[in-house]
Amino acid sequence: MNASLLRGFAAALTLAASQLAHAHAFPTREAPSAGAIVPAGAHVDVVIDFDEPVEPAFSSIIVSDGKGETVTKSKSLVNPTNHRRMSVALNALVPGVYAVAWTAIANDGHRTQGHYTFTVG
Repeated sequence: MNASLLRGFAAALTLAASQLAHAHAFPTREAPSAGAIVPAGAHVDVVIDFDEPVEPAFSSIIVSDGKGETVTKSKSLVNPTNHRRMSVALNALVPGVYAVAWTAIANDGHRTQGHYTFTVG
């Protein structure tokens, strides 16, 4: 292969890789954040901001207690005026460790997911 063909191939690969890297929605802010300690008795909702808009019908947040029981009041919601923000209302929380599991489907259909914990103490 000649040098200009190799450079063109490398440039095409770089462009394709950069587009793939930006095709997924990743959290930019979580509240409560991973590892946070929330005072007992405080009203807590989980809010996650993403770097890309997410599809409301296919994205979700589920919060569970130490026994694996879901503690959400209802389904998670994507903010209708800011599709980069998803939240879920929680029932009253007793002291303990809570697990947050999220799934985000970006507008282009790419799926990301993650999980973290926070403590009510």
